[in-house]
Amino acid sequence: MDVGSTAFILAATMAVALMIPGLALFYGGMVSSRGILNMIMMVFGAVAVVGVLWTLFGFSAVFGDSYGGVGLLGNLTEYAGLGSLVAGDEEAALPPALVAVFQALFAVITTALIAGAVSDRVRFGPWLVFAGLWAALVYFPVAHWVFAFDSADGSVSGGWIANKLAAVDFAGGTAVHINAGIGALALVLVVGKRTGWPRQARPNNLPLVALGAGILWFGWFGFNGGSALAAGNSASVVMLNTFNATCAAILAWLVVEKLRDGHATTLGGMSGAIAGLVAITPACGAVTPLGALAVGAVAGVVCPLAIALKYRFGYDDSLDVVGVHLVGGVVGTLLVGFLGSAEAPSGRDGLFYGGGLELLGVQATATAAVVGYGFVVSLLIALAVHKTMGLRLTPESESTGVDLDQHAEVAYDLEGTVHTPGTSPTPQAVIASAERLVASSAAEGRPTT
Repeated sequence: MDVGSTAFILAATMAVALMIPGLALFYGGMVSSRGILNMIMMVFGAVAVVGVLWTLFGFSAVFGDSYGGVGLLGNLTEYAGLGSLVAGDEEAALPPALVAVFQALFAVITTALIAGAVSDRVRFGPWLVFAGLWAALVYFPVAHWVFAFDSADGSVSGGWIANKLAAVDFAGGTAVHINAGIGALALVLVVGKRTGWPRQARPNNLPLVALGAGILWFGWFGFNGGSALAAGNSASVVMLNTFNATCAAILAWLVVEKLRDGHATTLGGMSGAIAGLVAITPACGAVTPLGALAVGAVAGVVCPLAIALKYRFGYDDSLDVVGVHLVGGVVGTLLVGFLGSAEAPSGRDGLFYGGGLELLGVQATATAAVVGYGFVVSLLIALAVHKTMGLRLTPESESTGVDLDQHAEVAYDLEGTVHTPGTSPTPQAVIASAERLVASSAAEGRPTT
């Protein structure tokens, strides 16, 4: 066992775990004050559901020996329950249990990313059902394609993208970001637009958005760097590239905002950071530090322009999961075909480094496969859950607010409403409190928003 690398992956795992509250705060700050608790619960709820499935059969589906050696799905029973990992493996550089929990966090965060696309209008129970089905039928198979490599002795067959196609995806541009983004698009098309869209309440707490983005940036060093699965030069280069791309993307997004809208906003800067992190995820081990700056800059320009397309095509992607994660993931994955350098840890030259068009073709094939499979299966899952359980809130519930309707709670108790310990105030009591606050504000000439 490599003790140094084990310690490094333990630390990386803890950093990635912080991305869960980071994502909850990032998303929660962007929604209306009547939906922040529901958004936090959608993130943590998805994590809980997918975490259980990962132990039961998800790890096997991703890293088990591929059925028939074709690279589509791992053996569901090979590691079922993960009991076989407890004793460890004397020949492995890393404890198998550590690899399992590190990769579990990839699965739960990928699924939770989808929540931001349908904020303020989805019922909590059906969302959890969708999250579980999506992880089982979309994430686990695609992660097997991308993350499961053939064993050195040939005794275990992995996924077709990683081995037969040999695409470069260091930390999950396809399996994580493109996968989540295309799943979000399918879900949005089934659920429909929020009442009153495109006119919607502004973010309720931008400092929370900034805090969440900062936590996500911190966690991303573990996400990308830990994907090297060893403490060494590769992980170091990956972390440098992750930092560079994020900085370039923030600046590029702010320039786009300034030129297009006349203002460089906090929300734009934080969105730019996430776009850069998304785009560098597949490319972090494939490009030079200057290449990382280019990846971030391109993502910082393309993603805000892509977000505007939702108004042209009429789909309500609430927190721009499609515009940032789908588009950013595609940008980063394809740019490997242009900017890949054999000097980087992945060791492949792209078009600009004399490698020709071969790598670009490989990257485009992987992208198209994940987009096609992810969209079709995600759409079928969303339709099935919507038809059987009803994903969408009623108009009355949406008007009341998803926090009150689904959780009988409010995030900000502006009047210090008193209620019996161990119980929650009724929706009627909270609405009455809000009405008194509005009347008081109006009487004093203060804004009533």
